[in-house]
Amino acid sequence: MSAEARPAAAGGPDGHVRRVRLPADRRTPAAARALVRSVLAEADLDELLNEALLLTTELTTNAVEHAGTELDIEVAADEVGLTVTVSDFASGPVDELIVGVRNDTAEITEVAERGRGLLLVDHFASRWGTTYLPTGKGVWFRLDRSGAGSASADAAAGTRGGHGGAGGDGPGAVSSDAPSAGAMSELMQISPDPYADDPLPDFATGLLTRVAEMVGAAGGVIRLDRGDGPGSQVLARYGRQPRDGNELLRVKLSVHRPYAGELELDAAPSAYARPLAVLAAERLSLHLENDRLRRTDVRRQAWLTFLAEASELLAQSLDVELTMALIPQLVVPRLGQWCAVHTTDEWGRLRLAASSHADESVLPQLHKVLQETGPDSVQARLREASRNAAQVPLGGPMEGFAVPLIARGQRLGTLAVGRHQRHRHDPDEVAVLEDVARRAALAIENARIHAERRRVAQTLQQSLLPPVLPVVDGIGFAAEYVPTGDDADVGGDFYDVLPLPDGRWLVVIGDVSGKGVQAAAVTGLVRDVIRVLVGDGKPLPEVLTRLNETLVERGGGRYCTLAMAAVGPGDGDRLDVSLHLAGHDRPVLLRGGGGGAFVGTGGTALGLLDTIATPTAEVPLTPGDALIFYTDGVTERRRGRELFGTERLRDAAAPLAGYSADVVAARLRAAAIGFSVEAPRDDIAILVLRNDAV
Repeated sequence: MSAEARPAAAGGPDGHVRRVRLPADRRTPAAARALVRSVLAEADLDELLNEALLLTTELTTNAVEHAGTELDIEVAADEVGLTVTVSDFASGPVDELIVGVRNDTAEITEVAERGRGLLLVDHFASRWGTTYLPTGKGVWFRLDRSGAGSASADAAAGTRGGHGGAGGDGPGAVSSDAPSAGAMSELMQISPDPYADDPLPDFATGLLTRVAEMVGAAGGVIRLDRGDGPGSQVLARYGRQPRDGNELLRVKLSVHRPYAGELELDAAPSAYARPLAVLAAERLSLHLENDRLRRTDVRRQAWLTFLAEASELLAQSLDVELTMALIPQLVVPRLGQWCAVHTTDEWGRLRLAASSHADESVLPQLHKVLQETGPDSVQARLREASRNAAQVPLGGPMEGFAVPLIARGQRLGTLAVGRHQRHRHDPDEVAVLEDVARRAALAIENARIHAERRRVAQTLQQSLLPPVLPVVDGIGFAAEYVPTGDDADVGGDFYDVLPLPDGRWLVVIGDVSGKGVQAAAVTGLVRDVIRVLVGDGKPLPEVLTRLNETLVERGGGRYCTLAMAAVGPGDGDRLDVSLHLAGHDRPVLLRGGGGGAFVGTGGTALGLLDTIATPTAEVPLTPGDALIFYTDGVTERRRGRELFGTERLRDAAAPLAGYSADVVAARLRAAAIGFSVEAPRDDIAILVLRNDAV
């Protein structure tokens, strides 16, 4: 058809014509309505407002959804009525003009089958038509004033090409069973309450009530299954229950999985019943889709929060058994009815490490099923999941699935989860469980690595300390050692008590800078050099000098503070102590009669300078006197910004006069540890030498 055959615009001095081109987006229907409203106001045709806005909305919405191109909107008004033409630019075959006949009973069924848009146009328009052009397609409708003569109406449409539609009454003259423009407007304007917690039930009830009243239905119901377990639920209900034998009108809701539902009406068949039910179902489906997307977004945010919290909880535990026991507690009941963690031993066999069930009384049965063997047993499926490193479904009474626990390429075992009684796991839950399995495997591997480091550190630390202190008549020795809060690191503090060739005993306490394997290596070197030189009968000043030379030659930036005391019998019951300090804190002399004081003269730390100064101090110990050695882990123990300090140590030792060396060491350790709630940041070593003569 040629361009000249398009419906002509009303013109002349009494005509009002507007033409605009609008983009194909969701704002176009609103812009088209504004254009129609302004033309009607100028032409004083307010009586046609409801019908014109309704039909304009339908045509522009259909064009936006199906054509996807720009739209030309032409609105022409004259003294008789209004003509609106909506043209798109979608390519298609050239066809003849199709003109609809308003409310002609012979055409109603065909129009109803074309969709709700043309149904509304056919119902309210005086005339309407469709034009196919090489550049696209145009749909027009004509609305006449009530009471306008057929001659005027025909004259207004006489310039249209093609076959003219039959005349008819104005839009107000409709059959008794046909919906009115006001009812259609109310149906289209119903929307959910944006401030309600759950607006869908009220919205669905209002929508169902409107459409049921419009088609004269005796009853109706809207059912919705959100796919969350309870199955199909009644979202809205109208009127009475349908009688047995009644043929019901059912329309499926256009929603995506896992949502599913339908609208059901107990209505007599008519030309408008199904299209109006479809219209209501489509309007409801749009808001249900919004609800599904909103719930999906909220659910995914909840899963992300859950995974973050699970990661934080798993990361806080560096104990292997505790970590594995925590995993089922995270899964049940949120992600499954039951959960079992199996780990792989050194021979590749699966061993049940932890399990949980929503019903604790079922745990014995769960354990029995997990222990069963055979080709179809849960054990066989778990071995398959571990061997193939892939998800494996579990059948039988404990239905669910198993995922492998893999961390850093190592197969650690499996995580088995049983489904809820109400519903199966959806894809989101499966993805979350696989993510939990990855995080759990990494937490287990980290805990195992930490446990291995802890065992190595403890073994190495024990090798640097004497297993027991010697028992000597008249001399009491006691020691306390507390490693740093990170028990996976080796500290640099050490102590030793060894015999001298001249019959005396040597007490040594030291602190190597730093922590870890390197500090432990220097500690072992210092301890061994002292033992070798002392065993060769070297004087203590020479021992310190040789030790300093060794550390300087070794390099590496490590240094050592040291306190050495040679103790032997003196006159009577007295003990004579020859004290040498190399950069170490002065010991506390605790008198048997009460009171404490620091003794000795500080010297140079070992390993920093080529030459050192290590002054000698002679300290006599009468019966009951004690000499308390310690490392800086005691004095530098922190409580906020406050340090335990040397003065507090001396004050804590003063009341311990007269107690045995074991009691003094234990009480001072307790005082230092109790000073702060935090774990020690540095090793704590306390060594007590006491004159036990009676």
